[in-house]
Amino acid sequence: MASVDFTHTPYGDLAIVSMRGCEDISAKVDYYLMQWRGMPAEHSFVVQGNCPRFGTGEAKGVLNHTARGLDAYILCDCFNHSVTYKMYGQEVPMSPDDHFQDLKRIIAAFGGKARRITVIMPMLYEGRQHRRTARESMDCAMALQELVNMGVKNIITFDAHDPRVNNAIPLDGFDNVQATYQMIKALLRNVDNVVLDKEHTMIVSPDEGGMGRCIYYSSVLGLPLGMFYKRRNYSVVVNGKNPIEAHEFLGDDVKGKDLILVDDMISSGESMLDIAARLKNEGARRIFVFATFGLFVDGFEKFDEYYQKGWIDKVFTTNLIYNPPELLKKEWYCNVNMAKYIALLVDTLNCDNSISDLLNPIDRIKNIVKKYNETGKI
Repeated sequence: MASVDFTHTPYGDLAIVSMRGCEDISAKVDYYLMQWRGMPAEHSFVVQGNCPRFGTGEAKGVLNHTARGLDAYILCDCFNHSVTYKMYGQEVPMSPDDHFQDLKRIIAAFGGKARRITVIMPMLYEGRQHRRTARESMDCAMALQELVNMGVKNIITFDAHDPRVNNAIPLDGFDNVQATYQMIKALLRNVDNVVLDKEHTMIVSPDEGGMGRCIYYSSVLGLPLGMFYKRRNYSVVVNGKNPIEAHEFLGDDVKGKDLILVDDMISSGESMLDIAARLKNEGARRIFVFATFGLFVDGFEKFDEYYQKGWIDKVFTTNLIYNPPELLKKEWYCNVNMAKYIALLVDTLNCDNSISDLLNPIDRIKNIVKKYNETGKI
């Protein structure tokens, strides 16, 4: 039986609610939506959510727009440390906890009048505290439950550290989106002489936890797969984690091959850089790093050093979270724009249509690789 092409009317009046620190990507999403819907230049779907602070640092949420009947999509970057507020006369950078509190304040400001609220939180708040291994809190699960209890119908995140955390809210919408297509497209656009076949290129997972996303890259592109096993010292805790004592590589010979190291995030980057140096010493040709989120909590000096030594060639991260201006100027860095993809998701959901095809980009990946192989460009 032929499938039916359903075209629905908008679920409600579209509103993009930009939390502090999301102004840039919200404007880009707004641009695409206005272009597709033929809106005049003076129009905008963006509604600003403000959280003014008292002198003590306390705050309240204010929505400068009517809430009734809106199909609202709240964009929130909980990891934008460039946003500050004043507390007792001091300029304080906003922590993830501060951003999450402000998000709840804006949801509360809707007062239950919106037709539907969707939270787009690219990097999931407390996503790394997703399971209990000792007598400890389960912060991510609690945060998700808080949001749905406040009336949020859908939560959209990207490359969740462990997507099984959606079991905390089994009766509510939770979509874990990947940036695979955009990463591959950025690689083909920004690096010369890339040959995506098993003789020339290999996918490498930096640890066993990241094998799922690497298997996807390997399967779609038809590339061999390798993995590093992290041997940790579980008797010691340093900076909140068990230190890595050694990396053991499991995979084929890497000599003469371009290697793509894939992970969900770069925190300090220490582990990724150590792996890159090891692989380069084993004879790898070029090292490319794919990470959805570039946190760079210890700065860029180590990356500069490894690039100068030829141990890494290019690092790709998205604009889903804050990227410092200094990072964007680095020769080794490539920023992957995800605004159009977010706009596609919003446009489709607002018309109450399925996003299944958007979440599974296999055909688009194969088409772009085929075009590149035939023409040398995309």
